[in-house]
Amino acid sequence: MDGKDSLKQTMDIVDAFTSERDWDQFHTVKNLISSISIEAAELSETVQWSNPSKEEVLADSKLVELMSHELADVMVYCLRLCSILNQDPIQIMHEKIKLNAEKYPIEKVKGSSKKYSDYD
Repeated sequence: MDGKDSLKQTMDIVDAFTSERDWDQFHTVKNLISSISIEAAELSETVQWSNPSKEEVLADSKLVELMSHELADVMVYCLRLCSILNQDPIQIMHEKIKLNAEKYPIEKVKGSSKKYSDYD
């Protein structure tokens, strides 16, 4: 794959990879959601007992590689779930960003990490 790969092409590759191994039978909604959660936990585990800055992470090639593998696992399972639910990942992300923009207006939230329900 090259840098010109589209998200649709990546989803097709993931779907083909799954199909060729006869794993569709295991890719239930529940199993994929569980797998996303498990892989996200493995990503968290990469810095479980530390709090490295972005610069510290980038200076550690082994950590970057480990994180990239776990990120890929999370994203592959997310794309697989989108595929079986016939969801366009770009569209649903854009829709969610729009909802978040309404929920978190700049004039109320800029520079704050409060939850939307904590604003006036």
